[in-house]
Amino acid sequence: MRHNKKFNHLGRKSAHRGAMLSNMACSLILHKRIVTTTAKAKALRMYVEPLLTRAKEDTTANRRLVFAELKQKAVVTELFQNIAEKIANRPGGYTRILRTGYRLGDAAEMSMIELVDYNENMLKDAKKSEKKATRRAGKKSAAKSESAEAEATEAAE
Repeated sequence: MRHNKKFNHLGRKSAHRGAMLSNMACSLILHKRIVTTTAKAKALRMYVEPLLTRAKEDTTANRRLVFAELKQKAVVTELFQNIAEKIANRPGGYTRILRTGYRLGDAAEMSMIELVDYNENMLKDAKKSEKKATRRAGKKSAAKSESAEAEATEAAE
């Protein structure tokens, strides 16, 4: 039975799982993107998102709490200085999991987990779609205003 099994234990003891997630979180913060199995990526998302939320408010207490989890001074500095600025306005959902297929050796499902605000390709696509939408809206409003002007001149005659 699975009573009170609230998270994936990943087939490891508690200390091993904690150390693995801490190291994976450090790698994610430093490199902004890592490739791992889908199960580990989902467990990592649950582990790292509260840390990213804490980093939005730069206090001594938050730095100490994050350092207690990550245990690497350079990573904590990177998190509070660079990453916190980019995620300051985001209300949550700081990571994205993209499935990449299956591993050749054991057919484990692989995924790439990345920080959302650091994927330039998707940010470019979002900017392009915003520009297209505004252009279309501009054309429609310009066409409506021209037809409104034509109606106004006809009514005046």
